[in-house]
Parts: sequence; C-alpha cells; structure tokens
Amino acid sequence: MFDHIGIVAKELKASARLYAHMLAPLGIRIVEKHRLAADSAWVVLSTGKPQSPFMVIAEGRPTFWPATATAATAPVHLCLSAPSREAVDRFHEAGLLHGARCNGAPGIRRHPFYCAFLIDLDGNNVEAGCYLADEDVPTGE
Repeated sequence: MFDHIGIVAKELKASARLYAHMLAPLGIRIVEKHRLAADSAWVVLSTGKPQSPFMVIAEGRPTFWPATATAATAPVHLCLSAPSREAVDRFHEAGLLHGARCNGAPGIRRHPFYCAFLIDLDGNNVEAGCYLADEDVPTGE
C-alpha cells in the first residue's frame, strides 16, 4: 500500500509514453504534466479519483539524491493492482508493444495471484497483478 511512488527516467517523454500505454488497462493514466526548468520535469499517473495513490515519473535530479545517483543505477520493483486477469494480459501486451521487455509472461505465480512482469526503459521491474477467485483459476495452474 502506498500513497505515491516516484521513479526517475533517463528520457521522460519516452517513459511517460510507455507507462501511459502499459498502465491504461489498469485504469491508470497521466493526470498531470509539469516542467520547472529545462532539466526538471515530471508526470503524474493515477486513476484520477480524489486522494487515490499516484505514481510520479521524473526527469532530472531529485533534491534528495546524492551526486553519485543517476537514473537506472538502482532499479526498483513496482507492483500495481489490476482489476482483472484480462487487464494483466493487456498491461503485458501494451508494454511489449511500446518498448518494455518481458520479465515474466502472464500467469499464476503464487495461488491465486495472477501477474505479469515487464522491464521498463530504465531497467525497472514493473508488475501488474490481481487475485483470482477460486473458480477463475484454471485447472492445472
């Protein structure tokens, strides 16, 4: 559970485009775009519902970073809740179509959690998953 999370991208425009496509099946979209200076910009992704959790993708150096920190030197693992098995499948497909690499095809990883993994443009491991009802778990999985 989180209120918000932020990652830093090497190329904000490319990463924002990837995440917009990849997270659309989960009901998440870009809700804000900001540019403070030529070297500092970010986008905010959320469902758009008031007080809902959100994600920030930034370009530039966050104020809390030491001089040695750069984008993609410490990839994160991020798992987002999906509303359905179909949304997980669409998340994975959209990510692959827009430049992400597969890091685990859709499937059940721990009963009854159905999820898929993608590596984004900066090496972060992005997962989407949902809990299936027992009747929705295929026999043999």
